[in-house]
Amino acid sequence: MLSNSGKPDPYARFSYLHMKYLFFSWLAVFVGSWVVYVEYSSYTELCRGHECKNSICDKFQKGVIDGSACNSLCEKDTLYLGKCLSAKPSNQVYSGSWGDMEGIIKCQMEEDPHYDLGIELEPRKESASFNRPTKGTSMEKFKEMVFSHLKAKVGDQANLADLVTLVFGVADSNKDGQISLSEAHSAWALLQLNEFLLSIVLQDREHTPRLLGFCGDLYVMEKVPYVPLYGISLPWMVELWIPASLRRSIDQWAAPSWPRKAKIGIGLFELVEDIFHGTFGSFLMCDVSAAGFGYTERHDIKVVDARRIVPEAAFQEVMRERRCEEDSDCMYGRDCLTSCDLTKHRCTTEVTQPNLAKVCSTLKDYLLYGAPSEIKDELEKQLYACIALKGASEQMEMEHSLILNNLKTLLWKKISHTKDS
Repeated sequence: MLSNSGKPDPYARFSYLHMKYLFFSWLAVFVGSWVVYVEYSSYTELCRGHECKNSICDKFQKGVIDGSACNSLCEKDTLYLGKCLSAKPSNQVYSGSWGDMEGIIKCQMEEDPHYDLGIELEPRKESASFNRPTKGTSMEKFKEMVFSHLKAKVGDQANLADLVTLVFGVADSNKDGQISLSEAHSAWALLQLNEFLLSIVLQDREHTPRLLGFCGDLYVMEKVPYVPLYGISLPWMVELWIPASLRRSIDQWAAPSWPRKAKIGIGLFELVEDIFHGTFGSFLMCDVSAAGFGYTERHDIKVVDARRIVPEAAFQEVMRERRCEEDSDCMYGRDCLTSCDLTKHRCTTEVTQPNLAKVCSTLKDYLLYGAPSEIKDELEKQLYACIALKGASEQMEMEHSLILNNLKTLLWKKISHTKDS
């Protein structure tokens, strides 16, 4: 705009710059407010630890439930829920402290309607109500209940009675040799959860964090220092703008040295051995992502999220009844896929990929990056042979054992003489 003298009007230019500044300031405030609102809404939906604590403590004070963590949580206030780590509203997860111990506190909320396999694998209504066993149930009757439940979960094992004994050892929270009705309510609720069952099955194998205590279906696990297995956690707004290739580079940069990665890999292969035709049946790893695992200062692997490590017998029973139109209808979690029998429109029961193939797929880039040149080609060959394993193959078990041993031997020979071993 020109003034009467024919020169540009400085006031008009100032007004334009002023409006431009106001617009971008308003836009920044709007975007910032939206981000804060989304973050706050997500937090309040995901993080409801006070509700969980209030619900558990109300039932404890009414004598409905009992457990080794109840007094500390509800009366002494020495069990403290700290940072919220929840990824789903129904599964409340917090870092916390119990006296001088650090732990991870997990609490189940209301029934989650999105469980992939329905209520058969983790019946939330039953565990949340704490109404079983009923008043007047004898110790022998409760043992029969637990035996039948475990038989349905892990199959008819010859040593099922030993598993029942382990469960009762944990359920007897005050170690008086008796299971009270309130202790039985807690134990029965916890037994519905895959993660709790796996911690009992593997309690002497050191691949799962130690169970420190429980109250109802709230339980406290040993804290794993380094989570996830590899990579670093970034704010979701940052994640949106980082290309996948750059993200992989960041994750590799943040990983431990190669010998330590090799030890972590060996630990994960040993976990596969422990749950494949293990002492108390087979378990399927249905979400083999880095976020589900961590490791200690000594680089020993730990499972930090076992909700998708499910007993094979229970998995097959549910899949047998699931209707399908195509193979994708027969998926559980991220990684457990069976095929659809189109003559019956029912899912088959055998997974297409065994646990080992899924683990190798997760570890491939992790182990090959920085691998010593003298073993890299052989390591890559073994990993790709591992990923190619099929669950329904007639010779799968023989191939499974051969590849597993080859991988462990290859890695162990390379690090056995180092301090990382």
